[in-house]
Amino acid sequence: MPVWIRSYVKFLVAVCLVISFCLIEGEAQTRRKKRPRRTTKPAVARPVITNPPVAPPTTAEGTDTGDVKIISTADEAQEGTQPTSSKPAKTPAAPEQDQMQQTITTLSNQVNKLNDKLTQMQDDDRYQLDMERLTRAEQRAEQLRSQLIDTQSKIADFESRLEQLDYALKPENVERATQGYGTVHPEEAREARKRQLESERSRVQAQLRLVESSKTRLETAVSNADAEVDHLRQKLNQRREQMDAAPVETPKPRKPEEPQ
Repeated sequence: MPVWIRSYVKFLVAVCLVISFCLIEGEAQTRRKKRPRRTTKPAVARPVITNPPVAPPTTAEGTDTGDVKIISTADEAQEGTQPTSSKPAKTPAAPEQDQMQQTITTLSNQVNKLNDKLTQMQDDDRYQLDMERLTRAEQRAEQLRSQLIDTQSKIADFESRLEQLDYALKPENVERATQGYGTVHPEEAREARKRQLESERSRVQAQLRLVESSKTRLETAVSNADAEVDHLRQKLNQRREQMDAAPVETPKPRKPEEPQ
């Protein structure tokens, strides 16, 4: 899987998490806003005092003294105008609370599943990264080993050329090589031939020293590359064993809660 696709999937997972938490918070605020307010007590009506009707004269004891009784209905009016007790505030229905709890539980389960998928994707990314590192390390080790083989071949060629030059520098060989020059000064011809061979031998020896030092560095690099390859292979094998040993959890269906 390309790296940009993994990054895009991670971004989508993060957006889903943020939207889920926003929905939970918004639904909780909506429920709090819908709670009924407590009803206030109505104002107590003031009692109205009316003139009582005049009672007709009777034969009671009051008639002897000439007193007139006045009957007031203020108490009755006051009793009739007493406010009724306010009704208690309505509490949220139980089914609504159960539905809210069920919604929160569902969103929480979805978030947990997304977290598990994100963790699995991260593990897969690390595994792929280790695989790429192992491939690059193997390629580098092969390149270094190929360079080492070429260097060893050059060393063999230089050593063979040095042997030829040493053989040519022998006095009898130098003299035999200068016999066909046709000069009146054979000593000068032999000295010139000898200087030429010695100069070439010095150049070959210098090149041989450089190639031998390069061979030493290549041998060290090849050893380090092989050690890195072995380490990455061991790490990948351990990660593969952990992935194979991890149990696969199957989500169990959740029973809906019955409203109380």
